[in-house]
Amino acid sequence: MTESRTDYVQFALALASTKMEYRGDQVAMNPCPYPYQGQKQFGQTVTSTVVNVGPNVTSVRDHFLWSMFNSFYLNFCCLGFVALVFSVKSRDRKVVGDVEGAKNYASTSRGLNIAATVLSILIFIIIIALLFAGILSVPTRYQHNMG
Repeated sequence: MTESRTDYVQFALALASTKMEYRGDQVAMNPCPYPYQGQKQFGQTVTSTVVNVGPNVTSVRDHFLWSMFNSFYLNFCCLGFVALVFSVKSRDRKVVGDVEGAKNYASTSRGLNIAATVLSILIFIIIIALLFAGILSVPTRYQHNMG
């Protein structure tokens, strides 16, 4: 029993110490096609099934970039920031897989983004019109007293 074990250990050491080299002509190549390609092999036809694996969540637009723009530039009464919060909530629901929740938050975000954009542009137009009408004036820094 011990002799076979020592022979095995000596064989393993000898095998480990030899350098194994393979050349291209020594490696066996399989010239026949793979059986999963639907080709005839040995008189049989192999059928294959294609399974598309992808995310099962439908595409829900969360309006994140629009909310970021409104939050930074058109933040009328903090509507842009609130729209950004709902956009992030919609994105979180989409990641979790809750499509209905993501659609609800995205719808709220869209409405808030529309309101923030329209109201901010309206205020901007009103201020420009009041400046041209002379009702509103831009204060000057230096007033010269000519007297």
